[in-house]
Amino acid sequence: MSGKADLSINICRINFPNPFLLSSSPVSNTAEMVARAFDKGWGGVAYKTIAHDRTKIIHPSPRMAAFNYENKSLVGLQNVEQTSDRPMADNWADIRWLKKNYPKNVLIASIMGFSIEEWVELAKMGEANGADMLEMNFSCPHMTVEGSGMKVGQAMELIEKFTSAVRNTVKIPIIAKLTSSVTDITVPALFAQKGGADAITAINTVRALTEIGLDDFVPRPNIHGKGAMSGMSGPAIKPVGLKCVTELAQCKDLHIPLIGCGGIETWVDVAEYLMCGASAIQVTTGIIHYGQRIVEDMAEGISYWMQDKKIEKLSQVVGKSLKNTVATDAFDLSRQGIAHFDLDKCIGCGQCHIVCQDAGGQGLGWDGEKRRPVPDDDHCLSCMICGMVCPVKDLVSYQYKPDKKEFFPPANS
Repeated sequence: MSGKADLSINICRINFPNPFLLSSSPVSNTAEMVARAFDKGWGGVAYKTIAHDRTKIIHPSPRMAAFNYENKSLVGLQNVEQTSDRPMADNWADIRWLKKNYPKNVLIASIMGFSIEEWVELAKMGEANGADMLEMNFSCPHMTVEGSGMKVGQAMELIEKFTSAVRNTVKIPIIAKLTSSVTDITVPALFAQKGGADAITAINTVRALTEIGLDDFVPRPNIHGKGAMSGMSGPAIKPVGLKCVTELAQCKDLHIPLIGCGGIETWVDVAEYLMCGASAIQVTTGIIHYGQRIVEDMAEGISYWMQDKKIEKLSQVVGKSLKNTVATDAFDLSRQGIAHFDLDKCIGCGQCHIVCQDAGGQGLGWDGEKRRPVPDDDHCLSCMICGMVCPVKDLVSYQYKPDKKEFFPPANS
């Protein structure tokens, strides 16, 4: 492979300089902050959702709370923020300024109406003020106005009706942003496609309760003694996002491109979303945690990875894992293996023995004198939880054994 990896990609006939987008959220609330992001290398933005001025938004205070786990901070972010609370005229002025000064960056106007008339009016304004694309917010999990956000994303006929109304109003591409709070995300996607959507963004924040105060009995964020189920973002929701993007990409009746969103912080996260079928990604919590500068590491990391894999164009990464993502009944059950231990690295903590006895196949004995596990390959289930809890990197690995038979524990075990 010669030269630098090509990170540009075409989505809905629009050229994206790279797949890195700010999502519609606190990180895309003003022209100033979006301009800084573009200067640092972000390829585009889904601008903070604009609603009609008739629906005055007043945000709670405080509006966010960190979900920390053990020694890891901001594993998740709980927030009760809604659409932009800035005047509509100010937002449209910012969008015009951004498009004038950064013509090569993709500008997506996120909109949310509360009736067909409002959806149509907002769509017209978005197109008239220079947006390259529209993103219809069918997914905010804590909008307090009935008939908005996630409630629309759970009502298939409304998705199709609102999308169709916007499709009949504007010529620029339309993206439907969907919620994961449905039984099957392909269903609302198909209704959006039927209504005329040109692409899908998946997912928005996940409706959740991340923490409840043990002293005050109030869910976080604690807003003067009250809490609520609201949107959680951050690394904790990445598995849900990858699952949803994969389901959409594997849906044979869905024929429009995907934009992945949820828990993205590193170039590895980006690569995983692309391999699952996304053509671009959006980020919020990663920026809240580390700042806009993460885009530099994302671009560098994915470029080096593509060069190492001899992949020249980003489009060649999109969907690359889908052929290997199957239903569980397609697994080759005739191939069995064991957990293999490099005991020269062992520090004798005994955690592997404990979890194998309490949650595995009881396939590890224990040498108390040497403080070492004693593997019993016949009883090993290859569940690999011993390696998951081991504090020493690469001490435990999976080893395929052609002569290994499936283990059936005794009836009284």
